[in-house]
Amino acid sequence: MDKIIVSAAQAAPVFLDRAATIEKACNLISAAARNGAKLIVFPEAFVPTYPDWAWVLPPNQNRQLAELYAQLVDQSVTIPSADTEKLCRAAREANIYVVMGVNERNADASGSSLYNTLIYINDEGILLGKHRKLIPTAAERMVWAQGDGSTLEVYDTPFGKLGGLICWENYMPLARYTMYAWGTQIYVAATWDCGEPWLSTLRHIAKEGRVYVIGCCCAINLTDIPDRYEFKKQYAKKDDWVNVGDSAIVDPDGKFIAGPLNRKEGILYAEINLSQVTGPRWKLDVAGHYSRPDVFQLTVNRQPHPVLRTAKGADPEAGKSEEGPPAVRNEHEAP
Repeated sequence: MDKIIVSAAQAAPVFLDRAATIEKACNLISAAARNGAKLIVFPEAFVPTYPDWAWVLPPNQNRQLAELYAQLVDQSVTIPSADTEKLCRAAREANIYVVMGVNERNADASGSSLYNTLIYINDEGILLGKHRKLIPTAAERMVWAQGDGSTLEVYDTPFGKLGGLICWENYMPLARYTMYAWGTQIYVAATWDCGEPWLSTLRHIAKEGRVYVIGCCCAINLTDIPDRYEFKKQYAKKDDWVNVGDSAIVDPDGKFIAGPLNRKEGILYAEINLSQVTGPRWKLDVAGHYSRPDVFQLTVNRQPHPVLRTAKGADPEAGKSEEGPPAVRNEHEAP
């Protein structure tokens, strides 16, 4: 597939409602496929919403922050689960690849911490993998935990290598370079950012990596946030837009081929031609003849860092006492 149609869904989630937001996403997936798209990208943290209250509520507003966080955890996504299966089924029925931003519970441990995660689903409805944002930005650190290198990945598809980063991860030069070095051709930049210089960033990534960039953001109006949420009063805006969107699709020469879409919901479409990825690299291939590995080298640590490890082959009776089960020992402590 040298030429395909790709799409970006600029939409507002149903605020803090996982089921309704997933239902809306499934409808958008179906609509994009009917219009010929082979790939649809959704915004950062689309399910069940981006926690923008972290930017408008001071950290000392503990009651509001705790209430909002509890609702966000309750409505977030476990991977895999019945919720991800709904998205997989929608992708399978529509015969389309899906990249979806979610708030993910740390279901392998406490179940009470969250990651900012992208999930990748193929056109057969198979969950290919996920990427957890490496470093939340500023106020986001009150909401999300840090991901690690184990979820950095690029996926082979019938229409080229697909990968990407989340929001300001795209300002991490080594993370970008990793995507380029793994051969990314279609680069996802799911985000909450908009306006300048973000749009210039999308164009820079496209030109630097000689990749197609799909930048996708939510378009949220104050009317999308129910009045029962106190933090809504904190917005002092000239208009009613919490986020204007500015989703866009950029070609490998850094030119917009769809969007930016501003102050409205909608699906952007663009036809891409992968020969335009390869051809221009005769001049500039930052992960090829321009890389100079004799001068510069990059090491990516892809080891996972789980909260708890269980030793393989351990005697289940070892360490037990009349007082109760053995204490959990930090693996870095001396035995």
